[in-house]
Amino acid sequence: MNRTRNGGPAGANLGAVRSHNGALVLGLLRDAGAEGISRLELAERTGLTPQAVSKITARLREEGLAAEAGRRASTGGKPRTVLRLVPEAGHAVGVHLDRDELRVVLADLDGAVVGERRTALDLGAGARAVLDAVCGAVEELVTERPPGGPAAGEGGLPGVGSLLGVGVALPGPLDHVRGVLHRVTGFPEWDGFPLRDALAERLGVPVVVDKDTNAAALGLAVGNEEGATAGSFAYLHLGTGLGAGLVIGGSVHRGARTGAGEFGHQVIQLDGPLCECGNRGCVEVLCLRAAARGEVAEAARVLGVAAGNLVGLLDIDVVLLGGRTVAGAPEVYVRGVGEVLATRARREGARTGGVPVRVAPRGERAVAEGAAQLLLAPLFGRGET
Repeated sequence: MNRTRNGGPAGANLGAVRSHNGALVLGLLRDAGAEGISRLELAERTGLTPQAVSKITARLREEGLAAEAGRRASTGGKPRTVLRLVPEAGHAVGVHLDRDELRVVLADLDGAVVGERRTALDLGAGARAVLDAVCGAVEELVTERPPGGPAAGEGGLPGVGSLLGVGVALPGPLDHVRGVLHRVTGFPEWDGFPLRDALAERLGVPVVVDKDTNAAALGLAVGNEEGATAGSFAYLHLGTGLGAGLVIGGSVHRGARTGAGEFGHQVIQLDGPLCECGNRGCVEVLCLRAAARGEVAEAARVLGVAAGNLVGLLDIDVVLLGGRTVAGAPEVYVRGVGEVLATRARREGARTGGVPVRVAPRGERAVAEGAAQLLLAPLFGRGET
């Protein structure tokens, strides 16, 4: 990617990449917040000509995505008009489809959650029942009147016109490009189901499907959350299952067949208990069984051994922990995983301590918020899906 002298991504003054340039400008407007940013600053940071920036910002204002945020004193001449993003101009729905629970959030262009639904769900109840539950929750959330806000269609929360689409995140493995599920661990009946197309037909809006761990990692990366600003990090999600979201070089790593991150099914005990995937001694079954017995420190130690394998393989900067099971005893998991990584680093003669281990921000809502970013991030030129 080309860069400007300020180190930011460079735009291109070509009609064929008009949407790319618009995304760059829109991303800078979002980063500027309520204080806004001037057209001159936008030109300097993108490398676009002032004329190109003026055309892009005029179009964004016509579409209601940008608005004036006042004037700023200039070093010479008349004061500069500054522009800001209009967060309420668009929304995206994020769906976390777990094995036993459905969580749906409505997020504005800033990624702020303005509505939420959470309910029990049986992923094994069959496609029709699951689709009914997802569509019902999405439709309720999009059309409800939130506390202190206008009703849908009155300019505040979205009517059909301002809904960008729906992002759905669920356990893998799956084909992210086609939106088709593979053999979800414990639910083989979903193998080959075209979830993206089925939901898009029912809802009448664009739908993107990805693994829960990838969605959470994307949300953390584009939100510049603590620990996620490093060049590479791993988000380890321990809930009803175990998986990893990998961010390498600032981008989510999905692999050649979008199957990267099946972290929970690495075998670390050849004669271990049978896992639902068919192997024995997977880190997922060892972790979850230890946690179910109340042996949280042992679950953390097992997770640390698997995390050490990942750190040794990819040399990542930070490990972030999330998921419902981690949320039950976050300090224990951070300490247990951290101790294993520190011991491994000392054994290998590392000059610094082990790779930092932290609890991922956003808690149990990280996956649902990340699912909304599957739609939002590309709008701002980030996290291509």
